[in-house]
Amino acid sequence: MFEEPEESPDERSLNPADRAREMADECRMHAELFAVFEGGRKFDAQLKIGLDEQLTKEIQRGIVKLEKSRTPETPVIPPESAAAAAEMLKMPETRDLSTGDYHVHQKPGVVMIARWLDQEQVDKFYERLQAHFEAAFEGVLEDERSNEWKQDEKTQEYLKALDTHEAKMPERYLRDVIKMHRIFVLSTQAADDMNIAYLCDYVMGISPVELVGEESAPPDGAAEGELSWFFKLFALRGIVENKERMCFFAYLQKADDSGF
Repeated sequence: MFEEPEESPDERSLNPADRAREMADECRMHAELFAVFEGGRKFDAQLKIGLDEQLTKEIQRGIVKLEKSRTPETPVIPPESAAAAAEMLKMPETRDLSTGDYHVHQKPGVVMIARWLDQEQVDKFYERLQAHFEAAFEGVLEDERSNEWKQDEKTQEYLKALDTHEAKMPERYLRDVIKMHRIFVLSTQAADDMNIAYLCDYVMGISPVELVGEESAPPDGAAEGELSWFFKLFALRGIVENKERMCFFAYLQKADDSGF
């Protein structure tokens, strides 16, 4: 799903606590991908193809501008950009767009997806995020425990760090901080080598042609390289008019096309 670089000596020499945190972060990315894109399989979310081109560009420009405005080394949107973040989260109301559904703009080699959640939908997202993380992390624990026969100290310390690691996804996503301080938060994740068939078939429960269109869809029996897409996901969260809201914007581009 995500591009996995070859392990280097530096990576192997990470201290056990850092290795455990990195592994947990991989599980978090996996959990977020599923929680964002499983709506059609789990909650009857609709795939709405044909998001207006000008509106799509407005969303894209707005979300990138918010990303660039963030406080250095944090996902927090500064006060001077709060109004723009609020307007982005209010788009379902101001632009007559449904929440929960996937609003999709397609062009050859590129797909952009916008999805908004509010109130109970946000609650359900965090429930699913936590459940996916716990399932992924438990799978990691089972796999890594198979190394318990190794007696080297670092392996044993790493396994202990995994066993004692606890991650609450709402805390990781600053949910209580957002509610308490009424701040806006924008986080991102990216992959240079997203397998489009995995995202569509396994995560979303649809065929690639439904998401990317016939012109861009991989052929039957496509080689691994033909399934590779650049992927970037933006997750904006905040409170607007006393409603907890989220906006997800995903940009996907075939790996053999020009960049973002």
